[in-house]
Amino acid sequence: MRHSPDFHRQIRRTRWRRRARLDFRAALVVVVLVGGVLGLRLSGEWRGPIDAPPSALPDTVDPWAESRRSAELLEDQEGPPRIQISDRRSASPASANVSARFGFCHSGGGTNCVVDGDTFWLGGERIRIADIDAPETHPPRCAEEARLGSAATERLQALLNHGPVTLQIADRDTDRYGRKLRIVTRDGRSLGGQLVDEGLARHWTGRRQPWC
Repeated sequence: MRHSPDFHRQIRRTRWRRRARLDFRAALVVVVLVGGVLGLRLSGEWRGPIDAPPSALPDTVDPWAESRRSAELLEDQEGPPRIQISDRRSASPASANVSARFGFCHSGGGTNCVVDGDTFWLGGERIRIADIDAPETHPPRCAEEARLGSAATERLQALLNHGPVTLQIADRDTDRYGRKLRIVTRDGRSLGGQLVDEGLARHWTGRRQPWC
């Protein structure tokens, strides 16, 4: 059967319209998908590969690392005096007998309070017990030093509050930080030595030893 030219033109137009509708629908789907993704990214809800969080944290985290770094930075400011203590039995340094009630220093020092196991304030002056080195508490370097430092602080407060003590100057009056260097005794016995005997401090030998 032969068809007229108009018939063939009608068939081609029909096919073109169908193809155009399909192309339009496909383009519309692409536009909707792209618009949705952009909207999610702008709203902060998209979690694509670029924005994905790290897959895992380190297996072990040292909670005392920052404290050790801080303590190392403060070493030159808060460390024990770099001195050698002379023999107390043969020397005759100036001394003073004192009696006071001591609390705990929370911040910034005070009148009569204990900072840690080898430092306290008396009458507004900072006293460094010159013959010992006690664990650090500001800050400690590990959990064991924190435990020992707290125990040494409490024990020094109890010893100071037990009765009058004698403060003897070591081989010089102050250290380079302005702290008064004193050997603290009661009835001829060093309170620092008592802390050493109880495992809460060490004899000062000129260099700091780790507590961790």
